Amino acid sequence: MPLPDTIPVRYTEEEAGYVTVRPLVRQTFRLNELLDMILSVAGKDLARVQQLLHSGTVVYHFYRYSWAGIDASDAELAAALAQFPDADPARPFDAAKCTNAVFDAAGAQGRHLLDLERAAASKRRLFRGQSFWQGLMGIAADEKPAYQNYSYGRRADMYRIELDGESLSRIEDAAAQLATAKLRAALRVVDSAASVLFVCPR
Repeated sequence: MPLPDTIPVRYTEEEAGYVTVRPLVRQTFRLNELLDMILSVAGKDLARVQQLLHSGTVVYHFYRYSWAGIDASDAELAAALAQFPDADPARPFDAAKCTNAVFDAAGAQGRHLLDLERAAASKRRLFRGQSFWQGLMGIAADEKPAYQNYSYGRRADMYRIELDGESLSRIEDAAAQLATAKLRAALRVVDSAASVLFVCPR
């Protein structure tokens, strides 16, 4: 049986740790829309996507989505996934495309300390020739961020620099010299950061 073009989906808020009664919302998803959501959770792993389609449930952005389980062959699912982007480690970092800089704490899980948007970090202080964002992009260019992966949730290529004493000091100096008062307050978490993840949408 070919993959369906549309899928009736039910969803409700996901509550952690206890059971609550929430209204179920019903909506019809196109196959591409459902796959896009699953890819945001599982990445482009054919076996994992296949398993989630079969299970008929996924938790995404604090909502639990459910549908009648779908069995997809390797060939038809691979064809459906081919339209979605692949990771491309050969793709160079381009500061002009970067929209977010995510400061992560140390540890395997990389807890996000601050997700800094370009618009917020591009405001200039009075009498300053550049913004903090411009300063940060200059530091990133010097550090040469390494390609990490393609994020289906953000629809972006992700690049990372690991922070050592020198790079951390440069970012803190740029914050002190270039960031607005409101931004400096947000950037206080930087001294606890171990890396910065740069988000570059395609």
